[in-house]
Amino acid sequence: MPAFAVLEPPRRDYSASEHDDRFVFLRERFSLGAFLFGPFWMIWRRLWVVLIIYLVGAGFIGYGLQSAGISGPVITLVFGLIQLLIGLEATNLLRWSRLRHGWRDRGVVIADDLERAERRFFDSRAAPRPTNGPIPVSTPAHSLATQGGQSRPDVIGLFPEPGGGL
Repeated sequence: MPAFAVLEPPRRDYSASEHDDRFVFLRERFSLGAFLFGPFWMIWRRLWVVLIIYLVGAGFIGYGLQSAGISGPVITLVFGLIQLLIGLEATNLLRWSRLRHGWRDRGVVIADDLERAERRFFDSRAAPRPTNGPIPVSTPAHSLATQGGQSRPDVIGLFPEPGGGL
């Protein structure tokens, strides 16, 4: 199931509904455009800092490989792997660039498509949250002890008793 990173834009003089319309949902996936056309994709997306880092890093790597006497096919393979990495990390590069410009990361939503992701995210934001104090959480050990009358549950694994030694 696809995951969507949710980014909130910086606050400006917008109403609440206009501000909510500016949220961005970035789908976590491989980017074929970033893989095939890395620098052009960065220019298209206006990722200037990422482009400069890419060009400087690629220049140093290319110079280092040629200085070491590495053959042409190996250099091509190395740059192909770099492009593969750019394709895999395209969403993270977009997210990082937006975070640098004042956007806020609001989490990840798992949904089948963008519409469901938006609905799930905004429904969870609108849900009332308890403000009276901490929410009581029951542990499995506590529930077993209260149900079965045991003082502690059996543990399966390397250690025969919870917190015990060898």
